[in-house]
Amino acid sequence: MDALDKKPQLIVICGPTATGKTNLSVKLAKLLRGEVISADSMQIYKNLNIGTAKITTAEAGGVPHHLIDIIEPNVSYSVAEYIIQAQNTVEEVHKRGYLPILCGGTGLYISSFINGVSFTKEKIDSHIKQRLNQELLELGTETMHAKLKNIDPTYANTLHHNNSTRVLRALEVFEQTGIRMSDHLLTSIPQEKPYDEIVFFLNYRDRNLLYTNINKRVELMLENGILEEAKYVFENRNSFRTASNAIGYKEFFPYLKGEDTLISCVEKLKQATRHYAKRQITWFQSMKDTHIIYVDEEDAFKTCVDTLNHIELIY
Repeated sequence: MDALDKKPQLIVICGPTATGKTNLSVKLAKLLRGEVISADSMQIYKNLNIGTAKITTAEAGGVPHHLIDIIEPNVSYSVAEYIIQAQNTVEEVHKRGYLPILCGGTGLYISSFINGVSFTKEKIDSHIKQRLNQELLELGTETMHAKLKNIDPTYANTLHHNNSTRVLRALEVFEQTGIRMSDHLLTSIPQEKPYDEIVFFLNYRDRNLLYTNINKRVELMLENGILEEAKYVFENRNSFRTASNAIGYKEFFPYLKGEDTLISCVEKLKQATRHYAKRQITWFQSMKDTHIIYVDEEDAFKTCVDTLNHIELIY
């Protein structure tokens, strides 16, 4: 194959929360003349920094980061929009002569992007949308998630029951077309993947160490002022639809309403984050051709460099 015909190269760093993905991406970017592209469904929102563990200017160390702070919290955003923006960003980074490094923990974003999934914009009948939204208000998120699980357990198991935006979307598409979202994802994958990617999946061999790190991260978020951020989301919960259902904010709502103690809410946040990490691990374990790095047993940076030295990565 001619060099000009080669697929664009891409490094992907994925894994559950609190495994050191951000730090690793910056170190690799500095070594490889790279730029980081976020694959986090919450870091796209402006003014939501602590609860989303958004990278700081100091942590970035001068490395350009993309697809962070791109929309207001009251604006809806889909995986289809993410794929288009990520594709454009990868192309721009390559044109500048730099290496794109996709980094994040949103499995749907990452697998859809690297597999070249194409989403058709299905126009949903307004009556279906209104009825399902009314059901959500009357029955709650858990019931709607259970409804999706009866229809499409494969896709439902990738979503938290509070992710009402994607739960409703999957229900809408099924009612409109009769096609399950999991089937749509399979049929929308092209025969040939668009990128020559190397995927590093960070994980812990000892799950208890991961949970300890998660608990410490939550405590640090509390020290850094997550409560004020949660209050901001709570006060705008009617318009911040995604954020108001996101882990890191909704757990504090009972405290802000005077219905629970702060200590209890913090413990519930730790538990919710641990459960989310388990779902992330399940997702990334299902992805093919990943290089698994157990960060409690090896130096992630050294392992990545050693791996890259054994393949034809141009840098």
